[in-house]
Amino acid sequence: MADVFVEKVIEDGPRNFVKSFSYTHVDAGQSAVMAIDVSGLSTLQDGTACTGVRINKIHFSTSNLELNILWDASTDVLAVVLPTDYQGIFDFSSFGGLVNSATSPTGDIRFTTVGAAANDDYTVVLECIKEF
Repeated sequence: MADVFVEKVIEDGPRNFVKSFSYTHVDAGQSAVMAIDVSGLSTLQDGTACTGVRINKIHFSTSNLELNILWDASTDVLAVVLPTDYQGIFDFSSFGGLVNSATSPTGDIRFTTVGAAANDDYTVVLECIKEF
């Protein structure tokens, strides 16, 4: 049986992108799984495509696992670690959000679970600011 990974777009507007994720580990775990693919986000009215996002806020809860949020690039770069058995909000809005620090970034975001066993889970809502 495969792990359960449910994603839902909450907002995809001209400035903001908000998406929720829930995951339950069954047997595989996540290794650099695509969480946000910027090529699929809405464009500006003039057709300008989104090239990346800044992470503005993260609402989350983890149970018996750690979640690494990665900036996708030729070599992925760790953006944030959501610690094991923790819930809260990481708010980066006071300085405009976390900016992708990867060399040759794609603009996408990926997830990797660490230390997951059967029935361990997380719930995450990413609030992002789109870049063009």
